[in-house]
Amino acid sequence: MPTAKVFNMAGEKIGEIELSEAIFGIEPNKSVLHDSVKNHLANCRQGTQSALTKGEVSYTTKKPWRQKGTGRARAGYAGAPEWYHGGVAFAPKPRDYGYTLNKKVKRLAMKSALSAKAAADEIVVIDGLKVEEIKTKAFKGFLNKIGAEGKALVVTEAVDEMIVKSARNIPGVATTIATILSTYMLLTSGKMVVDKAALTKIEEVYSK
Repeated sequence: MPTAKVFNMAGEKIGEIELSEAIFGIEPNKSVLHDSVKNHLANCRQGTQSALTKGEVSYTTKKPWRQKGTGRARAGYAGAPEWYHGGVAFAPKPRDYGYTLNKKVKRLAMKSALSAKAAADEIVVIDGLKVEEIKTKAFKGFLNKIGAEGKALVVTEAVDEMIVKSARNIPGVATTIATILSTYMLLTSGKMVVDKAALTKIEEVYSK
């Protein structure tokens, strides 16, 4: 049974908690994780690249010179791709690179990422994750106390403006909520700092 250390807001370890075997104890599927990361990055692409084809460049369609007798290569159009300032062959056009993954694949990828975190002892549970004021320095000090310095992903049950604003200026630290966890965020973060209530929510959502 996988376990995680439990800390309080003073940064003191107060015990351990057992994690769900079905969510945090499976064998990570590397192929599915790869597919999930590819999907995330593809969906992030803007797809706004554009270039003109030979039919779109502003050139006269008159033949530059006669076909034979000049000693030069044959030419039919000054806007052809082989000409300077001519159109681009197979020019890129604005498009949507996004695609969807099967729901079961996405769920398996999430469980694989969570299991990998648990196996690497990179999950830290906080009993009552809450701050009284927006203080970046104080929140950074708290993360250092629980061993989550550097890269960290802070997960709360619901959006907490105090935590979001306290953490947003700390390099490498990101915040999210239990219901919109991202496989990509989990794989690119260091420690996963999760509120105890958020952990319960995660197990509730992914146990179905």
